[in-house]
Amino acid sequence: MAQRIEGDAARFRGIVRGKIKEQLKGYISTGEMIGKKGRDLVSIPLPQITLPQFRYGSKQAGGVGQGPGDVGDPLSGDPSRGKAGSESGEHILEVDVSLDELAALLGEELELPKVEPRGKKNITQQVDKYTGIATTGPESLRHFKRTYKQALRRQVLSGDYNAQDPKIVPIREDTRYRSWNPVLLPEANAVIIYAMDVSGSMGDEQKELVRITAFWIDTWLRSQYKDVTQCYVIHDAKAREVDEHTFYHTREGGGTKISSAYSVMNNIIDERFSPADWNIYAFHFSDGDNWEEDNDSCTDLLENQILPKVNQFCYGQVTSYWGSGQYLTDLYDYFEENDKVVTSEINSRDDVLKAIKDFLGKGR
Repeated sequence: MAQRIEGDAARFRGIVRGKIKEQLKGYISTGEMIGKKGRDLVSIPLPQITLPQFRYGSKQAGGVGQGPGDVGDPLSGDPSRGKAGSESGEHILEVDVSLDELAALLGEELELPKVEPRGKKNITQQVDKYTGIATTGPESLRHFKRTYKQALRRQVLSGDYNAQDPKIVPIREDTRYRSWNPVLLPEANAVIIYAMDVSGSMGDEQKELVRITAFWIDTWLRSQYKDVTQCYVIHDAKAREVDEHTFYHTREGGGTKISSAYSVMNNIIDERFSPADWNIYAFHFSDGDNWEEDNDSCTDLLENQILPKVNQFCYGQVTSYWGSGQYLTDLYDYFEENDKVVTSEINSRDDVLKAIKDFLGKGR
């Protein structure tokens, strides 16, 4: 019975997984799951999912509810006020999906390559190695040599051992088993540094595009590393490091000086994240409206400071009514031959999928 239930559950999970994958593009563009993100699970609404149901034959008659009246008749009140509809309603089922499985679906949908990490410090992975001996355990782990040595020791100490007729007969108390001990192995770690323009031209819609894109970046990179640290930088003409809530909800004014954000990002790397030990991913989002005289400082900081330290630098340009959008063209022209620099234009929610593919498609 238990095996049958497990088999049914596995088939149902397969149905759910297929439904999620079928509609993943819609989830990515609408941000349906972001607000429901828990510690390890995401709740996803799945419409029109096929569920098992009982179906009765024509001989079924009588029983509870078989009195006078037709289907749709109200129990009380004026029957003329309304009639029952003939069509079934759309049923919504909420299912919980782990972030790891969600990342796997994202990787399949976008054909993302596995990340090649660098750095082996601070983050550890616990594995079990058979380095010990125990007096209990499964027969498959019985240690024959240790068992017979223990039997020989017991027989010698008790005087039962005959050197002229050396027979060693282990008893239950002599049996020894291989046992495991946890071993901590170093594992690669990663930090994501997000920077965003919060000048007056960046509205709520632009920030929501950034939020959706960042959610999927986090989901994928967390599946590639045991632990991921995030840092957040906001800027207009000046830049500063903030927490996640401030990052997505701050609205400031003034001009735009992108080099100020790159300086803060570079300081964060130098002070807390050594490139020898960390996989560093830098993402910058803006509407592309930068003070023209600042462009040379931006390219200098990227080329000589940030790029030598990071796995990848990504620039996402979100369209706004007030932004000129020129910065993306300048950045692309200058770093066209540098595969560490990835740029993508996000004009609407429909472009989020392409941006994620652009940013994560190199497997760096």
